[in-house]
Amino acid sequence: MDQAAVDALIALLDLEPIEVNIFRGLSPDRGDQRVFGGQVAGQALVAAARTVEADKIVHSLHAYFLRPGDPTVPIIYEVDRTRDGRSFATRRVKAVQHGRSIFTLSANFQTPEEGFDHQFDMPSGLPEPDSLPDFRERMEPYREQFAEWFDRPRPIDTRYCELGPWERKEDRPPYQHVWLKANGVLPDDPVLHICVLTYASDMTLLDTSLLPHGSSFTVGEVFMASLDHAMWFHRPFRADEWLLYAQDTPSASGGRGLGRGLVYSHDGRLVASVVQEGVIRRMR
Repeated sequence: MDQAAVDALIALLDLEPIEVNIFRGLSPDRGDQRVFGGQVAGQALVAAARTVEADKIVHSLHAYFLRPGDPTVPIIYEVDRTRDGRSFATRRVKAVQHGRSIFTLSANFQTPEEGFDHQFDMPSGLPEPDSLPDFRERMEPYREQFAEWFDRPRPIDTRYCELGPWERKEDRPPYQHVWLKANGVLPDDPVLHICVLTYASDMTLLDTSLLPHGSSFTVGEVFMASLDHAMWFHRPFRADEWLLYAQDTPSASGGRGLGRGLVYSHDGRLVASVVQEGVIRRMR
């Protein structure tokens, strides 16, 4: 566990209100060249949720990454209260830096209700997360390649069921399975757990689209950047308990890759679905 890193993530998602419907978010001071996409998506969802009645929970989001975020200056989140109905509410969020939009998000919220219920079964035959190496154990052979990135605090514990995308160069099947969870204990706020999963969902999904091509962003062969990101939240969950992120890639073409993911709780409940498209461009 790395509770200090998890507490830092909680603080990162705790936006400062500066006016009605306007919030300010910061980035970690780590020398990154651009803001991590999961961070701006998670912060934007926090901004949206803080303008919605507490009895409504987010059930979907659709986001576009417009420009790289500058980690050296704050991000301003402007929320449009698009709709407030008895069952559903809709919010649109614009993230702004240097006077320009860098990200937009639309999120829909719903008052919980009973209804029809079915789901795809959780993949079977996969290793248990506690039997798999954590980041430091898995990446020790690559410590010099990752340099200072190796020793960074890690608020999300990720454990790969198959070889990681950096571990071999030959073409591979177009799917991967990753166990993940917050690397410590989170408060009971269900909105925070959804925002933490939103943050984590951007960490591995686009990598999946490189697996059939024997390429990896970690060796400097490919430029990668998220273009859009969509999530649907189906059932309650805790982001500080193990979640299985079952990912596949139906297509890559035109310098873009598409990744899909189904997120299951450890006991087999389908809790979220994810789709993302991003740039995957060979570097010349």
